[in-house]
Amino acid sequence: LLAVLLEMRWSRQQGLGLYRSADTKASLAMGLLALLVELLPRMLAIVVMVKLYEISPLRDVVQHQWWAWVLLFFLDDFSYYWFHRSNHEIRLFWAGHVNHHSSRSLNYATALRQGVGERLHKFLFWLWLPLLGFDPAMIITMISINLFYQFWIHTTAIDRLPNWSETIFNTPSHHRVHHASNVRYLDRNHGGVLIIWDRIFGTFSEELDAEPVEYGLTKNINTFNPAAVAVGEYLNLWRDISAAEKPADKLRYLLLAPGWHHDGEDRRSNNLRASR
Repeated sequence: LLAVLLEMRWSRQQGLGLYRSADTKASLAMGLLALLVELLPRMLAIVVMVKLYEISPLRDVVQHQWWAWVLLFFLDDFSYYWFHRSNHEIRLFWAGHVNHHSSRSLNYATALRQGVGERLHKFLFWLWLPLLGFDPAMIITMISINLFYQFWIHTTAIDRLPNWSETIFNTPSHHRVHHASNVRYLDRNHGGVLIIWDRIFGTFSEELDAEPVEYGLTKNINTFNPAAVAVGEYLNLWRDISAAEKPADKLRYLLLAPGWHHDGEDRRSNNLRASR
């Protein structure tokens, strides 16, 4: 909150207009809503993690040794990458993540504008780690550290960092790309702490001076009502499923990326880029 206030003051002094009252209030409200929605899934996930940890043949090997924390850092970030990428490439998951991208500004309040519905499926992507012998308390701690890191990269106040940092870590420049609605930048830079996974799996895009970032969605949500923003894409998804007659098409709406339609242009991000 202190960072939000400091950035807000800086924006006002520079005349940048990065903060709008209604938008900021919506971000803070959805952040609180996400915390509430996550309570039960988190508790259930911890119970399941403990059960899986108890049957792991590796728990006596891993324990809490220093190298286990180092290894867990990379495995946690790898899990986050696929969780985050899935939120962009599976429409059912996108419906729970879209509100994080719904602001047309990027600032520290936007960082608190967490996806609400994604809290329901989030922890599924980490259930393999207790089977490898990692203590659930270690896993939850590392998840929190990863999320805490991502707060500071939601800003336009920090320009590009030294090349070695931009090569390895997720930075404000990389995350500006992630929040862009430009076709070139859509569904890119899903990393948490590290950007190496995007480089390895082909989802990396550099921020280009020749193409300034435009924040928001390809079809922006014209409301600041937190409830409407949180559930709006679920309603859109339901309407599309209802309009499809074939069961296979109904399933495609759930599992394919946003932009696929059974009776119109395929506007998934990769197709949009290919048609440019």
